[in-house]
Order: sequence, then C-alpha cells, then structure tokens
Amino acid sequence: MTEIPHLLVHDHDDSVGVVVIEGLLANTDMLVCVTHDNSTFRLTCSEDVPIGHKVALKDMKAGDTVFKYGEDIGIMKADVKKGEHLHIQNCKTKRW
Repeated sequence: MTEIPHLLVHDHDDSVGVVVIEGLLANTDMLVCVTHDNSTFRLTCSEDVPIGHKVALKDMKAGDTVFKYGEDIGIMKADVKKGEHLHIQNCKTKRW
C-alpha cells in the first residue's frame, strides 16, 4: 500500500509546507512530498497543525522571508523551529 503524504511542498527551496490531512498531531513522522519533482522526505511535526496550515521545513528567525510554492509569501514575526506550526501568530504578509 502507498503511504499518503501529510505535507506538500512545491520546491526544495521552500521554507514551509502545507498540511494536507485532517488531524495532524504533534510528534507525527510526516511523509513530505515535493511536487516539483515528486521526491519525498520525512519530517517530525512538533505541534498539532490544522489542515491547510503551514509547517516550518527549517529553523527560521524573526525577519526571515518565508517561501511557499516557490514564492515569497511573507516575513517571520517570531522565531520558529523546524517542524513547528507557522501561521499568523509568527508570520505575516509583506503587503501590509
């Protein structure tokens, strides 16, 4: 049986991936699929994260640019560690 990915990433240079399953729980060993080349890797999620939200693929500091789907989507407001939930509490758009 083929394992279903927990997280989708567009490009290897992305700094976040998007949760694509319901009920992602802390300490889950996630299968991450990179859609650009259909490669996969493993990452442990350190927090419960809702479907559609983002997970950090690497440690990031306040002021770092966030990349999702190969695009600049915003700036970090706070530090996060690899595997943590990334959302409005620690990231914001650069548009306003």
